[in-house]
Amino acid sequence: MAKTRDTSSTAESATSTCVHSAAATPEPKTPLESRSPPHVDLDYPDGGLKAWLTVFGAVLALFCCGQLTAFGAFETWYAQNQLRDMPASAIAWIGSLQLWLLYFSGGVLGRIFDAHGPRVILVPGSLLLAVSTMLTSVCKRYYQFLLVQGLMTGLSYGMLFYPTFASISTHFRRYRATAVGIAIAGSGVGGVVFPIMFRQLFVQIGFGWAVRVVGFMCLVLCMVTCATVTSRLPPGRKNTKIFPDANVIKDTPFVLLVAGCFLVNFGLFIPFVYLADYSIYRGVSSATSFYVISAMNAGSIFGRIAPPFLADSVGRFNIVIPSTFLMGLLALVFWSFAKSLVAILLFAIVYGCFSGAFLAMQIPCIAQISNIEEVGTRIGILYSIASFGVLAGSPAAGAALKADQGGYEGMIVLCGILNILGSFFLFLSRCKVNRRLLARV
Repeated sequence: MAKTRDTSSTAESATSTCVHSAAATPEPKTPLESRSPPHVDLDYPDGGLKAWLTVFGAVLALFCCGQLTAFGAFETWYAQNQLRDMPASAIAWIGSLQLWLLYFSGGVLGRIFDAHGPRVILVPGSLLLAVSTMLTSVCKRYYQFLLVQGLMTGLSYGMLFYPTFASISTHFRRYRATAVGIAIAGSGVGGVVFPIMFRQLFVQIGFGWAVRVVGFMCLVLCMVTCATVTSRLPPGRKNTKIFPDANVIKDTPFVLLVAGCFLVNFGLFIPFVYLADYSIYRGVSSATSFYVISAMNAGSIFGRIAPPFLADSVGRFNIVIPSTFLMGLLALVFWSFAKSLVAILLFAIVYGCFSGAFLAMQIPCIAQISNIEEVGTRIGILYSIASFGVLAGSPAAGAALKADQGGYEGMIVLCGILNILGSFFLFLSRCKVNRRLLARV
């Protein structure tokens, strides 16, 4: 009799668990869509004070990282002042080094997050950003800018970027894409604000104090980030290895996702680097061409919020795949024939929107097919590999520009093909997770 009651109790418990799970995620999942070991608490709060404070702190940190897309203001200033004897391509390597190190540092930073939590990375990262910004204000020579603004600042951005996003993934599951999209929109806002701020402050108070003012502001914002960002998983997994296991290459959906993101990141930033020059090539004044990049960053803000919100209902892969495909199609069809200022601005806004959707969807897609205890590591691996695509994208586009003797057709084709090819690999990854075309993946 007792055995019958035990069996009945077990059945009721299993039924209750299934009902609870169905309420949280109505779409049935394949084993690849829910990868957390039995000992991990899967009761994600999907809200609450700590969760939304983490998102708020991430917004502030990513706003500071928005200086990456403001490097055009520095490049113009350096070409006319401190580095006026250097070619523009050499100056551009400072910004490229920043972006590459932001991506590449994820391989190690993700493992540290999985072992120790976010604050052990965020606190030194905040201090490094403040110190490197202050040192930038007194740099005079090219190698100094490479070491300080390129290496030190780029590493500090990585130390703010990875722990904030990995922490969000521990608080949210059903609304993870929305939360990540809100956070990453902070970098889009920074990409709009910082270029205008620097342009004004450079003239009004000089380069040195302009950079110092921004440094003090970022220090205050990062202090708030350190106080508000938390991980739901407690630290203590000290036996985590700094370098990931080789078994990760056996995870086919993840490998395909990494391949797709590598290709997309290879081509994604080409318009961000060269669209202002393209507008000048089409007869737009240099003063007006500056706002083309601001328009692209403004479009990316919408793309980083609205598509992720939709993705929580229709599926993360179901949003990122068409977004990347349309990025490539826009480059091949729209950019090729955009010759007026209005057409160029329209392309910048729409391309910015779809690129923002892709940037916001990378982390939710990783988290969806990974154990929650490995999400920091997986994020780091993907971004480390994608860093080489980011590093090579602008030089490859420049080489195409030179081969065309100043024409932009080859560069545009390169951008379009890379994005479309990347969307194909993302589609293959989705099929490995769930082959049903109408499934919410």
